[in-house]
Amino acid sequence: MAHLLQVLSQPLGRIDFKIRTIELDGKRIKLQIWDTAGQERFRTITTAYYRGAMGILLVYDVTDESSFNNIRNWIRNIEQHASDNVNKILVGNKADMDESKRAVPTSKGQALADEYGIKFFETSAKTNLNVEEVFFSIARDIKQRLADTDSKSEPQTIKINQGDQAAGGAAPAQKSACCG
Repeated sequence: MAHLLQVLSQPLGRIDFKIRTIELDGKRIKLQIWDTAGQERFRTITTAYYRGAMGILLVYDVTDESSFNNIRNWIRNIEQHASDNVNKILVGNKADMDESKRAVPTSKGQALADEYGIKFFETSAKTNLNVEEVFFSIARDIKQRLADTDSKSEPQTIKINQGDQAAGGAAPAQKSACCG
């Protein structure tokens, strides 16, 4: 599990794909994780993946300010290509590093997350700090969004043949000729 976030901060030559199954509220949920490691050369390829994405983890390295500054570009790309309601979480990785090596303070990461109205975590793939929490959080958020969407799409109960309530009378229920 720790490997999944560790990969995000390493310069890879390909898009990495992982499957992770978790149990959430008594249900098994399969997470498909597509990892570009933030590489610019994958920006055009990843636009195809945005459409089907239900959740996106925006990961930067707390010891590398340029990776943090690039988050805004990724968010713009997501806003252009992903569905409007895709769940997003901002993640500052390498939180285990000595403060002298930190280039992005926690407060700066939290402020950016607040600006976009998304959750924020600091993690360490090396020590496994908050790694599980991030994946469970995004899975829980997606599950909740889907449940909310399903409940909104359910047809409302419509009562017919109620009669004229304003007149105080109730019309007798009529049988439909079509369904017996």
